[in-house]
Amino acid sequence: QDQVNSVSNDFAQNSDIPVHVRTLIDNFPKNVHPMTQLSAAVCAMNTESVFAKAYQEGVHKSELWEYAYDDAINCIAKLPGIASRIYNNVFRNGSATPDYDRALDWGGNYARMMGFNDSTFAELMRLYLVIHSDHEGGNVSAH
Repeated sequence: QDQVNSVSNDFAQNSDIPVHVRTLIDNFPKNVHPMTQLSAAVCAMNTESVFAKAYQEGVHKSELWEYAYDDAINCIAKLPGIASRIYNNVFRNGSATPDYDRALDWGGNYARMMGFNDSTFAELMRLYLVIHSDHEGGNVSAH
């Protein structure tokens, strides 16, 4: 449980989406495919990359994995906010996306940020995210 709490806390602490990424998402036309928007938003977060900064500063390559790990955690932490903002803009006529709730877990936040405040739906979202998190296990649509 301590490890789960630690990861949840890391996600909560790193969940804020940079202003320029929010602006980018909010300015896409509604007909831009959501995956295109997601890709652009993730790429735009390069400005926050601790790996890129460490690389530029000449950190030894044996230590760069730590910065790549930090970037991965930072990206994963921001995904519920990014994906739900895209969802709300495209499918909910630009409805406001609530801030990350540090009292909820990652999946619960994603459901709530998309406008679903039902505990059953939040549990379903957690299950869905777990099942679909392993692309290496085969065709995710077959689960």
